[in-house]
Amino acid sequence: MARKFFGTDGIRGLTNKAPMTADIALKVGQAAGAHFVRGDHRHRVVIGKDTRLSGYMMESALVAGFTSVGMDVVLLGPMPTPAVAMLTRSMRADLGVMISASHNPFHDNGIKLFGPDGFKLSDEDELAIEALLGTQAELVEANRIGRAKRIDDARGRYVHFAKSTFPEKLRLDGLKIVIDCANGAAYHVAPDALWELGAEVIQLGVQPNGTNINDECGSTHPQLLQETVVASGADIGLALDGDADRLIVVDDSGKVIDGDQLMALIALDQQRQGLLRGGGVVATVMSNLGLERKLEAEGLALHRTKVGDRYVLEGMRERGCNVGGEQSGHIILTDHATTGDGLVAGLQILAAMVGQDRRASDLLAQFEPVPQLLRNVRFKAGAPLEAEAVKACIADAEKQLDGRGRLVIRRSGTEPLIRVMAEGDDEAEVEAVVARICAAVEEAAA
Repeated sequence: MARKFFGTDGIRGLTNKAPMTADIALKVGQAAGAHFVRGDHRHRVVIGKDTRLSGYMMESALVAGFTSVGMDVVLLGPMPTPAVAMLTRSMRADLGVMISASHNPFHDNGIKLFGPDGFKLSDEDELAIEALLGTQAELVEANRIGRAKRIDDARGRYVHFAKSTFPEKLRLDGLKIVIDCANGAAYHVAPDALWELGAEVIQLGVQPNGTNINDECGSTHPQLLQETVVASGADIGLALDGDADRLIVVDDSGKVIDGDQLMALIALDQQRQGLLRGGGVVATVMSNLGLERKLEAEGLALHRTKVGDRYVLEGMRERGCNVGGEQSGHIILTDHATTGDGLVAGLQILAAMVGQDRRASDLLAQFEPVPQLLRNVRFKAGAPLEAEAVKACIADAEKQLDGRGRLVIRRSGTEPLIRVMAEGDDEAEVEAVVARICAAVEEAAA
């Protein structure tokens, strides 16, 4: 069955345009609720959201859908995606929902679903829900309609959880940390957790107004964080995205550190302590070749998956690894969480700094990245990658880079984009390869 609604990370799109309409959200609630109503117990779904203006509309529609098929709803309000996953498990819920479009602008929104184990749904579960979306929902009798309840202590529960992942013997006293919450879901939890652990905290992106989420701030726009770290003399800067499941770091010199470097640091720090499992790290095809070489030099393996943190997690579970993630900053640490958690990953970076008594600029650059270039080509319709001219261009590029680099061409799962990535030891060659392929895609998409 072809996917119509679900992409690489749930359902996502422009608000008030299919599939991100209140009508479809209601149907998703009914379909997901029907799929997860199993047994005779009173069923429960946990719903969180980020700070987008459309979150109110989507939340109300989902509540209507879930309650109409007999599910009780627990509303968390604005909370990070990993908090929803954690609370789904701890509250013994049958299903968890996060309303967010992650790092996208405010006019987009999305629906991410978690099973009762706190993990994102499998392809099989998503396909089953898609099939139900095309059928008439079976509504329950009036006396079995679900109830909705908003809980007030979700914030404190998540802060306590995040702090519990930081070693008890360590504190953040003496560290000045800049935290950029992207005017998103972590604006009221991440600064509190850092402060409670003893840090001096400078806050950015903590005044959401419904439309400023990810707007020139957060992990996709680290310029203000860089400036603030340098100007304030901070020890480190942490940048989250709109739903706080990804992390980008700025060191004390103002240099941006991506997810590949963070994975290397966490994995090698855990290996030093005898805590690393699975003999390596799981990352996507987009991770830099330099990461692979660094791990191999330390006797560890890099296992690559398709793009998407859900596929990273599947690879981690298959191989028994406890560290994985994406270059974009999704860091998954299964000793602590079932999905990417920007705050928890940041705390592990801080623990390594404190534990090794080293400055961020001395610690975070774990390897020299291989020249890598990623460009996006936007298209309106059709399938540019199926054009014969594009296929021939890609084949020629793969032959040219064979043994000296890598090429990854893929269609985005969340936007109408073709992503063209090449890397290799010769930067000029990489740039030429990417330029040729982009030109071929643009011509095919015209």
